[in-house]
Amino acid sequence: MTGKSPNESDDLEGDIDRWTDQYFKKTRAIVQRNGDAEVTYAVFMRRPVSFAPRLMIDWLNQVAAEREVTFNIQKCFDEGDWVGAGEPLLYLSGPLSELVDLETLYLQKLGACCVAAYNAYLMCSSLPDSQFLAMDARHCAGHEMAEMMAYAASVGSEGARRDRDAVGFIGNATDATAHFFGNEKGLGTMPHALIGYAGSTLRAAEMYAEAFPGEPLTILVDYFGQEVTDALAVCNRFADLAEEGALAVRLDTHGGRFVEGLDTQSSYAVLERHVPRAVRQYRNEEELRWLVGTGVSAAAIFHMRDKLDEAGFPKARIVASSGFNFFKCQVMGSVNAPIDMVGTGSYLPDDWRETYATADIVAYDGEPKVKVGREFLLQRR
Repeated sequence: MTGKSPNESDDLEGDIDRWTDQYFKKTRAIVQRNGDAEVTYAVFMRRPVSFAPRLMIDWLNQVAAEREVTFNIQKCFDEGDWVGAGEPLLYLSGPLSELVDLETLYLQKLGACCVAAYNAYLMCSSLPDSQFLAMDARHCAGHEMAEMMAYAASVGSEGARRDRDAVGFIGNATDATAHFFGNEKGLGTMPHALIGYAGSTLRAAEMYAEAFPGEPLTILVDYFGQEVTDALAVCNRFADLAEEGALAVRLDTHGGRFVEGLDTQSSYAVLERHVPRAVRQYRNEEELRWLVGTGVSAAAIFHMRDKLDEAGFPKARIVASSGFNFFKCQVMGSVNAPIDMVGTGSYLPDDWRETYATADIVAYDGEPKVKVGREFLLQRR
């Protein structure tokens, strides 16, 4: 029988017992048998991150209340701050018997959040004038990860607002984690499934407007491979929304084909017209593809903006999605691609090994002591 995740049960102590590493449980038993010690842990990571400790700290405070004990948590940075590799993120102090069996679980709540927050920060900073919508939930391995990733996006976003005056993430796609972005509900309109059901992009837009009158409308335009044709059809049908800036066209074209009206040669021409010499600055084939290749390229976004403007819909917005990680956002920002909003979950860590947080005891009963090679973690006096 498998246990529930630690976020899905009211049995806090039972969760700790089931989910923590066995050697921590055995160490707790030994300490309880031989006498306690007041210890201080240093928590750190081996790569640069953005400090995102809230979920971890909230959980530790919950455990402390349950065990009727006090943990002292000394944060070395403010939430959202950049932290270098190996720098202590925080110091955690308390009785060894009450802390030793918690390490597995509290580290799980920290490392991935810090890496994802760092990625979100870089993405928002690369496109400071664009809104972002967090769309990570479907890519997460369960509810707990989804909560962690939404929280991380909000932390990275706030950091980019503070440091770069970026717009950042204005919301996310699910109700459960909307509160991290100051919202009561998740945001979103239609998936490809609705367009297939409706039989046409225009009819899907009409169905949405009938079901949710007065709401802003974002339409996916890649289902039938006629992004421009379908975008203009919906703009003509809902010209009032387009004029109000309440209608958006979402480009989500996969990398197997060009957006309607483009090929390799015309993509180069579009980009050259808007950003002369930009294509000569690419550094690898992936960057070149993001500039003028298939899928949602910079050329495709400029192309859609041109067609909307030419048709008299300059206030219709463009939402771009499909693989918008930091590197793609950086390329789009370098050419000032006219993106009003980015829909993305690509702040999720690419290499899970980089999410590993580590905790080492650096003091026992006030005496500094740490394993050889970790002296850099000792608290400075």
